[in-house]
Amino acid sequence: MEIILKEDIIGLGFKNDIVNVKSGYGRNYLIPQGKGVIASPSAKKILAENLKQQAHKLAAQKAAAEEKAAMLNGVVLEIAAKVSATGQLYGSVGAAQVAEALAQQGKEIDRKIITMKDAKKIGDYVALVHFHKEVVVEVPVKVVAENAAELKAAADAEQAIRDAADAKAAAAAAAAEAEEAVEEAPVAEEAEEAPAAE
Repeated sequence: MEIILKEDIIGLGFKNDIVNVKSGYGRNYLIPQGKGVIASPSAKKILAENLKQQAHKLAAQKAAAEEKAAMLNGVVLEIAAKVSATGQLYGSVGAAQVAEALAQQGKEIDRKIITMKDAKKIGDYVALVHFHKEVVVEVPVKVVAENAAELKAAADAEQAIRDAADAKAAAAAAAAEAEEAVEEAPVAEEAEEAPAAE
């Protein structure tokens, strides 16, 4: 069924877009919530007329969106999260954490206009900020370990234990070789003495 959207819905479309949706989604969610109306021929005519009248207003909205987008130029976010020893995050980093990180830098942005695939491991990701249907900004997001010092200490401790175990095994092997050498030495002496007796 065709629906005219009354507001931006990330992943579906923007205000005044005509989109095709399943009839259940349209009738049970979009229309009752006031997020859309059925795209009947008369509704389409009204929409076209409204868009003509609002052309200057829409241009102003786009210009405002471009201004907001400009403030994100060069912004790179680093988000610290608790990480297990295997590099997996406890939980995940998503749009809400990106919005918080931007707010800490003095850039108040509604998390509803931010999309990002949830980060479940440390690494580099990209968050998309949808200011306008024609103005989308990519913000690089680096997810780092919050407990990096703890993880490094744990890794160092594990390595020290492994090194100690390797040293102990090497010492045991050296002792075993020395024991074998001591046992073989008298046999060799006896073998030398035997021909001398003849």
